[in-house]
Amino acid sequence: MALGKGHRLNGVVRALEETPAAFTTFSSPGIENAVNLSFTKYDGVVYELEHNPYDIKDLQLSMQFMLHRQQIHDAPTVAPAVAPMVRIPPNGGENAQWFAKQVLDLGAYGVVWPQVTTVQDAYNAVASCRYPAKKNSSYYEPRGLRGDAATNAARYWGLSREEYYQRCDVWPLNPDGELVVVTMCESMEALGNLKEVLAEVPGIGVVLVGEADLTHDMGIPQQYDNQKFKDALREIAEICKNAGVVAGHPHVFKQNVGNLLDLGYRFLMARPAWTYDGLDEGHRLTSRA
Repeated sequence: MALGKGHRLNGVVRALEETPAAFTTFSSPGIENAVNLSFTKYDGVVYELEHNPYDIKDLQLSMQFMLHRQQIHDAPTVAPAVAPMVRIPPNGGENAQWFAKQVLDLGAYGVVWPQVTTVQDAYNAVASCRYPAKKNSSYYEPRGLRGDAATNAARYWGLSREEYYQRCDVWPLNPDGELVVVTMCESMEALGNLKEVLAEVPGIGVVLVGEADLTHDMGIPQQYDNQKFKDALREIAEICKNAGVVAGHPHVFKQNVGNLLDLGYRFLMARPAWTYDGLDEGHRLTSRA
């Protein structure tokens, strides 16, 4: 199957370019989760490895089970219908580049970096996801630090190695890029630095609010209706809008999605809902409700 010009491999990038918002979710790695998610309408899934055990083989297996032959046969690209991304364990200040290298070498379409607080944190996050560019390139900075071992990633993307090199840069810094760097804003210090970060570091695709950690840092843990947090949520959206960077929210529900869209959030993580309708009705009919 030829990759047609203009066809995006990364469904998250495609949604952000063509629609008001991209819809994603967090998920633990696992075959059952991967198969179930592959049939959903999500644009992408973020495999959660910050607060789960870091098992690269489990991640690799999960990503393989995201691939569905019938979907690929019917689609204009060889990409999975739901793009796999990964939230890695280290905080931004740890500069742990090897985590990004490993998940990208498997074929992940984006990396979520927790606790990105400073310009240096953000620079490292973007640089770790890029191969070095030619010095005369329009996209030279941040200078890429990723080591070259692209065989598995190219195979997962369904491209030749040369095609992979052309497409594996960060979006939107490189308009042809398919990788999304997501930096998390999770403290008042990070919020205070956000304007500077976005002005100084090109290549950030999404700024994702870490609302739980942010409210802890504000002294109002998980008080999401507190006006201080609401003001911070609005400020983050405004800073991102002014910088031309997508703002993201990790906990999207039916009750808040409209407000988040109105505020300007466009990377929306909506958690799948377990339902027990049959069980609940059975309990009701047997007087066990």
